[in-house]
Amino acid sequence: MIGILDYGMGNVRSVQKAIEFLGGQAVITSDMGALDKCERLILPGVGSFAAGMENLQRSGLDAYTKARLKNTPVLGICLGMQFLLSESEEEGVHAGLGVIPGRAVRFTQGKIPHMGWNGVEGMRSPLFEGIAEGTQFYFVHSYYAQAGDKDVIGTTEYYCRFASAIARGNAYGVQFHPEKSGAAGLQVLRNFMRLNAAKGGAV
Repeated sequence: MIGILDYGMGNVRSVQKAIEFLGGQAVITSDMGALDKCERLILPGVGSFAAGMENLQRSGLDAYTKARLKNTPVLGICLGMQFLLSESEEEGVHAGLGVIPGRAVRFTQGKIPHMGWNGVEGMRSPLFEGIAEGTQFYFVHSYYAQAGDKDVIGTTEYYCRFASAIARGNAYGVQFHPEKSGAAGLQVLRNFMRLNAAKGGAV
């Protein structure tokens, strides 16, 4: 069972449908008792970083997610990936979960938001098993992650090269939307469903 964290924001139903299409089971919930029964968690996200973090904190899902990372794979999608970082500069500087050191910053060139299909390169994680270098995924975002090289598992070029996938311990994040990225996106979700928890996954 995969738990999709419901904190009042995010494209949760499409993620659930993608998991079910792959033969998995997924529950959308903010109930920690129900989430305790899930072997993996997905942190989706669409919208404002500050509002999303406020909702996570109000519900206690911020601390809950960090605690579960000790022994549970967690996948952050789009804004959910940015939540994993130390902070974001969206609408002022706001603290994230601090799971992966880094900051979400706004694009300064090109059409904003960055929207559409773009390639991911430098893929180096079991999350991308069976996916060819440069494969295209679907993006919709105005902010992107700046993170240390050791935590970056995929990059994308859009007027600058940015981290489009990050990972540390049991925390994984993708800036693109796998649930909207066709066969390649489904493969990412399939790979996530197969991941084993890292020992000592706390950060």
